[in-house]
Amino acid sequence: MSTITSPTGPFTEADLQAAIDALVEEHGEAVSDDATRGVRQCAERWQETDGDASGFRTFCLDHYAAPGEDRDRLLDRLESASEQIRGHLYEMRRNLRRWNDLVGDSLPSTDALLATFDPAPDLVEQFYAQKLAFVALLNLRRSTLEEMLAHGEDWTAGDWAEARIAGSFGPRIPKSVADLARDLHFKSYHWVSNFHIPVGTMVDANGRRWFEADRALLAHWLVREEIKGGYNDPDGLHKQRALARVMSRYIDGSLPRAIMDRTSSGDWDPEANTIDGRDAGPTIDLLRYEHWMDNVTVARAYDEHHPEHPTAIARKFELEREIPELEVEQLLVDLLASPVRADLASVLSNRLQRPLEAHDIYFDDLFETRDADEMNAVVAELCADEQEFEAKLPEILRGLGWPEEEAEFLGSRVRVEIARGSGHAMRPQLEEYGAWLRTNRLKDQLGWDGFDTAMHELGHNLEQLCSTFYVPRPALRGVPNTACTEAFAFLYQSLGKRALGIEDAAAAERAFHEETIAAMLMTCQIAGPSLVELRTWREIYALGDACDPAAIRTALLRHSEEVWNEFFQPHFGEDPHHILGAYQHMLGHPLYLADYAIGRTISHQIRSHMRGRDLAAETRRICAIGSVTPDAWMREAVGGPLSTRPLVEDCAIAISALQ
Repeated sequence: MSTITSPTGPFTEADLQAAIDALVEEHGEAVSDDATRGVRQCAERWQETDGDASGFRTFCLDHYAAPGEDRDRLLDRLESASEQIRGHLYEMRRNLRRWNDLVGDSLPSTDALLATFDPAPDLVEQFYAQKLAFVALLNLRRSTLEEMLAHGEDWTAGDWAEARIAGSFGPRIPKSVADLARDLHFKSYHWVSNFHIPVGTMVDANGRRWFEADRALLAHWLVREEIKGGYNDPDGLHKQRALARVMSRYIDGSLPRAIMDRTSSGDWDPEANTIDGRDAGPTIDLLRYEHWMDNVTVARAYDEHHPEHPTAIARKFELEREIPELEVEQLLVDLLASPVRADLASVLSNRLQRPLEAHDIYFDDLFETRDADEMNAVVAELCADEQEFEAKLPEILRGLGWPEEEAEFLGSRVRVEIARGSGHAMRPQLEEYGAWLRTNRLKDQLGWDGFDTAMHELGHNLEQLCSTFYVPRPALRGVPNTACTEAFAFLYQSLGKRALGIEDAAAAERAFHEETIAAMLMTCQIAGPSLVELRTWREIYALGDACDPAAIRTALLRHSEEVWNEFFQPHFGEDPHHILGAYQHMLGHPLYLADYAIGRTISHQIRSHMRGRDLAAETRRICAIGSVTPDAWMREAVGGPLSTRPLVEDCAIAISALQ
């Protein structure tokens, strides 16, 4: 006799049929198919400790709600219960992270403990142990990504609510696995957030020091920003080359420990990797990849509990991103293989008046005419610091076209703070809470970098608030995946100069072309690391038990080289740095990078769609669609599927228009 096996014990087909027959006898033959689906969904997760076959049958009889009015009322109850349980726990957890995440008062050990404290560490198991998850699985259909892609475009808000609530009750993850994931994820994130490379003793090829003695740069974010800042300096190329080599040292592990622990004050030449002309001594070696290995350990711990999605890759693409893996990879390749990139490279080279080098993949602000000090001064006229920026958010939104009432409603619900690491945004999960915006700042002012980051995070916040307050049902709060929220982050970041009042309204058409070129450059720049990361994770799974930190480093360096040679070398020349492996997201947010490339692609589609339309009204309308699949979301948002074609074609038009 065939069986359906749960993690600790089986039900026979006879047991399952008995439960189905009991439901049909109680509710009529019309429920036969629905009851069969519900009983089998329940049985897949039912364990011996939940009850025997008789108890299972009784549970099904007690909690089955036939399709119709009873099912609709049950859906409403489960939606409300899920909102309250998950929402309050989310708010507790994000508050517990505040001291660890923000610049200011610090008690490192205690702050780390609070940041990892979980008030409900066994919540997933309790959903099952106390039977709430089984009520959902008995009555609501669990939809696969294939089903959502095939039929979701025609679903009602109620259909999507059913899919989202049923899907929220995933596999039964043991507390030990949840504890391991929480601890190791925090360990990696904390390491990334605090991995500042001291550059005060760094010298370029001419022996020049570029930074104050105590200066340190967060890898990769601030190292990259300093490279980008070099384009505004007549002598900046020497600084850029030295910083690109600094990147290579932490990518391959050859960064000297004497530099990281500040025990050396001598001239550090990152090209030769010497201090005062002598060997720099021990290096960090595999430290970065030991933290990557922690993420592999977490992934493997989850794999065995996700039989339908048995790899971190499958879970990222099918459960979180809800775009098939091969479709995302093809999107990245389409971007990188686009013929327009040769024209872009010519534009960059002509602008720089020299052949391109590897670090020039970060050159995306071709049309910047103001230097950093001038931009900082412009920002200071609007807001001196983060508190003033927060206070002026309603004014900033009004300046971008938001109606008075909505500008006040949304702007007053964003709290602005300074992060220890990179900028980020956190949504509210309940209507009574606001959104959090984290950015960075200079010592004595917010500055252009802080403002630019804040505008990016404000785009996230606007999506978060609109998709909290304006969606048709609580179960649909949010957007399909992080790529969609990144789209609004990039969109509003591109409006930073308009918000400062320094964008010439008469040059709107030129501004669109300039933004399109910048978007194509930035999208391709992040598409490369995204492809490297995906292929590295594939190799991690192919290696199996042979995977260790050294093997991960070898894989990353090789894939960085291969992707570079295929898609970047023809335009940027040789890469001695493995620069496509620089992004620290790979450790702090595994497999997240592709969301930036997808997000920028979506952002351009949305920005192109919004030309001639009301920015505020369209932001609200699109974000109010809610958390359907990206495909259904895009079709409703802009009238077509996710595609690189608008960005690529508009880029070609922009290059021609600006020549």
